[in-house]
Amino acid sequence: MLHTLARPDDTLPNRLADRVPSVAFLALCAGLLVIFVAYPTYPNYDSYYALLWARELWDGQAPVFDAFRAPTEHPLAILFGMGLTPFGRDVDRILVFAAMASVAALAAGMYQLGKVAFNRWVGLVAGALLVVNWDLILLAVRGYLDVTYMALVVWAAVLEARRTRRGWPVLLLLGLGGLLRPEAWVLCGLYGLWMAIGPHDGGSPTAGRVHWRNALTRRGLLWLAASVVPTLIWVATDYVVTGQPLFSLQHTSGLAEELGRTRGPLEMPMATISFLKSLDGLPLFIAGLVGLVGAAIVVPRRLGMALTLLVAGVATFLAIGVGGFSVIDRYLLVPAVVLLVFAAFVLVGWTMLPAGGLRRWWSRGAILAAIGTVIVGIGNVDPTVIDNDLRFRGDAHHDLVEVLDQPQVRRALRCGPLWTPNHKLVPDSRWVLDASAAKVLPRSLLGDLKAKPKSQSSVDRDAARRAVPDAAKGGNPRSGVLLLPTSRQALVRQAVVFENIDKPFDAIALPGFRRIATSTHYAVYARCPGAVGS
Repeated sequence: MLHTLARPDDTLPNRLADRVPSVAFLALCAGLLVIFVAYPTYPNYDSYYALLWARELWDGQAPVFDAFRAPTEHPLAILFGMGLTPFGRDVDRILVFAAMASVAALAAGMYQLGKVAFNRWVGLVAGALLVVNWDLILLAVRGYLDVTYMALVVWAAVLEARRTRRGWPVLLLLGLGGLLRPEAWVLCGLYGLWMAIGPHDGGSPTAGRVHWRNALTRRGLLWLAASVVPTLIWVATDYVVTGQPLFSLQHTSGLAEELGRTRGPLEMPMATISFLKSLDGLPLFIAGLVGLVGAAIVVPRRLGMALTLLVAGVATFLAIGVGGFSVIDRYLLVPAVVLLVFAAFVLVGWTMLPAGGLRRWWSRGAILAAIGTVIVGIGNVDPTVIDNDLRFRGDAHHDLVEVLDQPQVRRALRCGPLWTPNHKLVPDSRWVLDASAAKVLPRSLLGDLKAKPKSQSSVDRDAARRAVPDAAKGGNPRSGVLLLPTSRQALVRQAVVFENIDKPFDAIALPGFRRIATSTHYAVYARCPGAVGS
């Protein structure tokens, strides 16, 4: 095995090697800042709910975790939102900025992980492959917390790879990740066990030895206890707010089944492969697998941390599916980015070889592979589509604020709640209006009450029954305000999203409601004496 190969630091000028990563990082930061300024986008569904729950806590109210089709709560996201709440309604843009800053942190972590595992050129290419992935940037411009989660996990891996059994800094990063995504609970537990069984000083017979009995010492028990702290915080949050310590797990599995996001155990292997191919793209997915096998042959001793993240991420995803929880591609983001490190090894791993035939042929093959990847990538990216997508996300939010801030709309809201076609526009509207869960309701909720009249009670279900006396029979709102999409983009993205759940009739005006405000993407109708006029 060629585990003693020279790193590029030994064969290329150090000044050039040192400057390229720094220049690339500054260019990335500048590019992200340009996107942030040129395309003013806003948080996604889940992130807006985190801001809403933070505002409820700030106002001294219990957050409504069981709102109709509300996402799973994430304690760290809510805590971050509480820090933003005092600064007003426009802090939603700060949340997007934090997500985009996480892209830079993640790219830097990818560079360091590739550098520690292989060499700096592998790390640099891995970071480049990450940031040219439009799907990742799309997550960031929508304020998804997944990017921050990935950055925390990757940097924890970097710290551990630099020094084995690093200890508290690693567990702290994993713990913060465990307050954003439950998958990190597994990583926390594994690392706590790793630290517990490791060698330690002292007078016991196991001092200085790696043994399972070390976990039963005071030091070992301390590490095991610390590793479950994120889980306990999450469970305690659920219990204090809802009275159910396992509310997040139960709510997530129920919502996954309702939205058709579950998979059977036999479907999970193919779903895993399909999602990884979708996230990385077929060429990089194949390159990642080839790089994994190649690294196992050429430099097996340097696989450790990257392989651990890959295996743990895939195993956790499989467990999520078997457990009946939501199976969506974002839950495989960590394994997907690790595959990019191995893909980078395919492209520039030849820099680790001494001069000779193998290095020459590998480099030539890598150049051809890189050219092919670029051609396929360019063919799959349409700048016009990307530009339109980003512009819609900003323009739609501005239009929503414009219509909801109209004086006649505010007056009409005194006569009843705001009704949206389905749950998609609920958190955005609540955020703009500074409204409670009972003041903004989805019309699809009425159909849900008809189909499941004995479903679990919640604030918005009770509010729907008060607003619509025959709600359990599938009745329609008779007063209040209707928010309706008017453009095709808004309709298909925010009103008729789930084919088997959303009903097109929920996106049209009802008899007796009169239009009182319009914008490019939305119209507002009201049925209430005195609602029209200024």
